[in-house]
Amino acid sequence: MEIVHTIKDLQAGLSALRAQGKKVGLVPTMGALHAGHASLVKRCVAENDAAVVSVFVNPTQFNDKNDLVKYPRTPEADCRLLEDCGAAFVFAPSVEEMYPEPDTRQFSYAPLDTVMEGAFRPGHFNGVCQIVSKLFDAVKPDRAYFGEKDFQQLAIIREMVRQMKFPLEIVGCPIVREDGGLALSSRNARLSVEERKNALKISQTLFESRTFATSHTVAETQKFVEDAIAAVPGLRLEYFELVDGNTLQKIADWEDTSYAVGCITVFCGEVRLIDNIKYKE
Repeated sequence: MEIVHTIKDLQAGLSALRAQGKKVGLVPTMGALHAGHASLVKRCVAENDAAVVSVFVNPTQFNDKNDLVKYPRTPEADCRLLEDCGAAFVFAPSVEEMYPEPDTRQFSYAPLDTVMEGAFRPGHFNGVCQIVSKLFDAVKPDRAYFGEKDFQQLAIIREMVRQMKFPLEIVGCPIVREDGGLALSSRNARLSVEERKNALKISQTLFESRTFATSHTVAETQKFVEDAIAAVPGLRLEYFELVDGNTLQKIADWEDTSYAVGCITVFCGEVRLIDNIKYKE
């Protein structure tokens, strides 16, 4: 495994592979890697001749600068995990390497990016599109891998690829969960023992709501989830929305779509956790 810090060095390594007709896959990450990331990397390794994993905490997607400072950084452990997974390149650039000058580009994919996370984290998806488009330009991958835990992000990246005509395939990968059901996230490392116990209620509620939904309306299912989260000390619901999985727009009836997804964001203490579940697909 090669660890590179500049686009020039990365492209030099990749050009030799491309000259041999090799396929290159990309897994963009912000580090603090866990088994969820490992599942993306292993799939990338299996489906391509070489896997590039970027490890970069992107400042432009944090609307809360305090969150940026607190974001966990574990470069040595990350590299060990990536080597075990079979990655060919780790691309770990500096902020100056990715942003030699301020990126003033504005990305707009309404209504995908104006709801849910887009409403509560203004500028977040613009920052995501800035860095992901830069990575696509630098790596020129044949395929890029993203987790379905960030369901809205995945939909927006698919739309960006379509509109900007990037010649690559976006591969969405299923959520990986801890034994208790909690969706794996780098932010979980910030949870105390008590908070982790409370956080388990998020996925438990989603799973229960899927059964509940089979005999109840969208509005009743919405209330079921909201009430269940409100009953847990230490949890504060930011939003729970039942949406069409393609348009991310709210549904009023189960018959409104053949692809219904529930997206949730909950504060557990100070830690902001996201999750989602499919009701129809």
